[in-house]
Amino acid sequence: MTREARKPKQQQFRKKKKRPCVFCIDQKELDYKDISYVKRFMTDRGKIAPRRMSGCCALHQRMVAKAVKRARQIGLAPYVVD
Repeated sequence: MTREARKPKQQQFRKKKKRPCVFCIDQKELDYKDISYVKRFMTDRGKIAPRRMSGCCALHQRMVAKAVKRARQIGLAPYVVD
């Protein structure tokens, strides 16, 4: 019974390169009335996409959440997709 040699920690765990925030780069404003752009930050089930999926920083992720909630309340975006 022989043990396998472990890989060095540097090879074992590699940090992924963080992609920059979409809003920080383009300086684009998010408007809840622009439903095609708002749907980009929603999953196919109608939920708000998390930061790791949307690629937004914390500040802009909160803005995305507010825009999605406003669009839902007005009736532009669905709460639940069947």
